[in-house]
Amino acid sequence: MKHIDIHLIVLLAWVSVASAQLCISVSFPRERGVSFDGWLLVMLSKDSTREPRFQINDGPTTQQAFGVTVDGWKAEQPTLVDSKTFDYPRKSLSDIPRGAYWVQALLHKYETFHRSDEYVVKLPMDRGEGQQWNRAPVNLYSTPRKILIDPTATATVKIVLDQEIPPIEPPKDTKYIKHVKIQSERLSKFWGRDMYLGANVLLPHGWEEHPHARYPLAIFHGHFLSTFTGFREEPPDLTLSPDYSERFRIHGYNRIQQEYAYKLYKDWTSLNSCASS
Repeated sequence: MKHIDIHLIVLLAWVSVASAQLCISVSFPRERGVSFDGWLLVMLSKDSTREPRFQINDGPTTQQAFGVTVDGWKAEQPTLVDSKTFDYPRKSLSDIPRGAYWVQALLHKYETFHRSDEYVVKLPMDRGEGQQWNRAPVNLYSTPRKILIDPTATATVKIVLDQEIPPIEPPKDTKYIKHVKIQSERLSKFWGRDMYLGANVLLPHGWEEHPHARYPLAIFHGHFLSTFTGFREEPPDLTLSPDYSERFRIHGYNRIQQEYAYKLYKDWTSLNSCASS
């Protein structure tokens, strides 16, 4: 009897531990859509200065993120994040220290591509944001709210994706910067949808006065640049609050960028510059 009782106590204890689980339940309302494919992220942060979606990175200051693939996810249908969900940088929700956190969820939407090689793939299409999932238009996200996380508790935290990232206004042409967009016949055929090649062109000073002149061409292949960067036609903003660049470990890096971008504009339009000769 003692032997049986000991096993019974161990079994009951195991059942109790196994049943105690913290879950985060995420859903989206019907007015946001019917069904979506994509990558669902749930983020926890101790930092209240910014939304959690802007605090996920590959550096030491990153906050916690959980990821779940959703396929045909329907409105008002909950998707759960629990201790078995893929996490970063901690491996599991059960490893999160007990405490108060700001929680936010975001759905990075995928599109279906019927390629000419007969493969069908689901991928996030760039929508003008430069493949930044936390800023991509039409992505759904939730309003951040403060919650208590206790990995040892049996509880379900419910999150609703009640917000949608608005479209990005395309950059406007100026006297010196033009934005060119050309549909690619080959890329469109391969991906099964209209695909475009883009270029941001910085024109020489006085180009409009010499329509038949030829100029040397320098090409820089960047990474999803929406406009020509490092060139500013207005003086630096004196009211700009200085930021801190973790990459360069410099205070006021945003001010430095504006100062040198404006300097390039003045040099570019100077009568003594190569662009004006």
